[in-house]
Amino acid sequence: MVKNQKEIQHLTSADFKKAPFDKVILPLGSLESHGGHLPFGTDALTAHMIALDIAERVPGIAVLPAVPFGVSEHYKEFPFCISLQFDTEIRLIRDILESIYREGIRKVFIMNGHDGNIAPIEVASRSAKVAHPDFRIVSLDAWWVLVGSLVPPRFFEVWNGLGHGGEGETSICLELFPELCEMQNAKGVTPKLPNYVDIKWRFSELTNTGTSGDPTKGTAEKGKTMRKVLVDTAVSILNELEKNNWDYRSPEVK
Repeated sequence: MVKNQKEIQHLTSADFKKAPFDKVILPLGSLESHGGHLPFGTDALTAHMIALDIAERVPGIAVLPAVPFGVSEHYKEFPFCISLQFDTEIRLIRDILESIYREGIRKVFIMNGHDGNIAPIEVASRSAKVAHPDFRIVSLDAWWVLVGSLVPPRFFEVWNGLGHGGEGETSICLELFPELCEMQNAKGVTPKLPNYVDIKWRFSELTNTGTSGDPTKGTAEKGKTMRKVLVDTAVSILNELEKNNWDYRSPEVK
C-alpha cells in the first residue's frame, strides 16, 4: 500500500507532528443494495473518493476514514442492508465531531453519500455547534441533488439523473470504480411521485429492482463531468471560506 498523506488513517503521530492539518473532511456512507449493478458500499466509496479529490486541491486538509454504515432501514427489503438506528447514527456523528474538536481541529467539511444520513447530520452537527461556538461545520448533504444544478441543461436523460443507483449515481460509479460495476445487471424503475412534497417512502414501494431511475443511461463520460463539477464546486467553497478563516458571520455581528 502506498501511503497517502491526505488520508488520516495512513498517517502516524510523527507524520502529524511534522505536517499538521487544521481541517478535516468526514465522508459518510452506507451499506445497502444499489441494484444488481453497483456495489453495496457505493455511498461510502463515492463519498470517500470525492473527499480525496477535494483534499488534493485544498491545503491543510485531510480525510477521515469513511463511515461505512448509515441509516438504511428504508432499504432493508433488499439485500445486503446493514443499518444503524437514527439515534445511533446521531451519536456516532456527534462523537466523531467531539473527538475532532478535542484534537484541536475547528474546521470540518462533511461529505455525505447517503440520503438516510441527512437528518442525523443535522441533529449531530447542530448540537456540536451549540456546544462549541467556535466550531466551523460545513456539510454537503446531497451531492446527487447538487450535481443536477451544476451540469448543463438536458445533461441527464431520465429524471434529472436522480434515483438510488440511477443514471447519475451509476455514472459517477463508472468514473470512480468501474471495476466494481456490472452494467449487464443494470435495471431500474422511475417512480411517479408528486411535485413539491417529500414522500416518506419505503424503497420497496418504489421499485422491485433495488434501483430507482434509469441506470442504463449511466456512462463513465457523464461521471467524469459530474466528478469535475462536484470537486470544483467544493474546492471553490472551501477556498472562499479559507480567505476569512471560515468566519462566515455577518459584519453586523462581528
